[in-house]
Amino acid sequence: MSHTETFIQAAGAWFLHSGIQADSGGVARYYRSDAGKYAKVSTEITGYTVSTLLFLYERTSETAYLEAALRAARFLTRSAWDSRLGTFPFEHASNGDGGSALAYFFDCGIIVRALLSAWRISNEPEFRDAGIAGGRSMLSDFRARDAIHPILALPEKRPLPYEPRWSASPGCYQLKSALAWRELFEATGDTTFLRAYESVVERALETEEKFLPGETNPEKIMDRLHAYTYFLEGLTPLLARSDCADAFQKGLDRVSKYLTQIAPLFVRSDVCAQLLRARLYGESIAGIPLDVCAAEREASQASSFQAASDDPRLAGGFWFGRRANRPLPFVNPVSTAFCLQALALWEDRRNSSFEARRQPLI
Repeated sequence: MSHTETFIQAAGAWFLHSGIQADSGGVARYYRSDAGKYAKVSTEITGYTVSTLLFLYERTSETAYLEAALRAARFLTRSAWDSRLGTFPFEHASNGDGGSALAYFFDCGIIVRALLSAWRISNEPEFRDAGIAGGRSMLSDFRARDAIHPILALPEKRPLPYEPRWSASPGCYQLKSALAWRELFEATGDTTFLRAYESVVERALETEEKFLPGETNPEKIMDRLHAYTYFLEGLTPLLARSDCADAFQKGLDRVSKYLTQIAPLFVRSDVCAQLLRARLYGESIAGIPLDVCAAEREASQASSFQAASDDPRLAGGFWFGRRANRPLPFVNPVSTAFCLQALALWEDRRNSSFEARRQPLI
């Protein structure tokens, strides 16, 4: 077993045995090591975890990954989906703390893509049907004439006023979530979904240059790098288009520049992994020259975030980030998912076996 495969196996074990997935199938947003506590179950993070476990299953054929993925998918269809409102709320209701009930466009797209992945591998109609319902609610609830509302207040589905932080404003990052519409078109043939995805592409291309840096605080710029790479990921179906390939290549260079500048102060593991994945997809699909030295550096950075511990709540998971070379106390499913996939794909590329398959991109 290669060194990289050892990393991947340890990360997979963390998903299965750390307790990050509750008995219900739902997945906590993170484990906080300094407090010894899990965060609330998150519908978005459960969606990411479904996609991750299915990636691991396809790579290893270990049925434990498939079983955990389908348990999480059934949580999304049977518990998280609010059939009365016709949406996926931000956090599962049983974890409510009296705060406002919200639905996020971005989260819904991540969940729909996860359910479609579960349907493709299991052929269970429940997952396809829920994915279609979620995609239709995204069409009807979040779209305005010139933007996509990022957050709705429930139950009335009232758009919240936009705020300066990236996740509370429309932006090019929403293209990652709009991939759900592209995949729904592929699953159903309904061109309404395709047109919706294409409209987000055009809007994102018009606005993406304004997204970076978007802040003066270096830590907030690092956070926006994470979001901006979502834009790059959302472009992957269209890299045969010269304008999309050009925006993608320029975007890689911009993220790399800011990451190098800011990392000594604050660095997120997911940004390192997302940039590496994007480089690999750009080279494979669009022939964008790969900066091998930079890719090796990003792979090394990503792998350095994996937690080594006798505590199963930590062992094999990936830390969210480091500030001044000190790890922040969050072991995070999304960081772990992105890092393990990036390292796996980098290993494949080094072995001349990389395939730029878009649907498994977590």
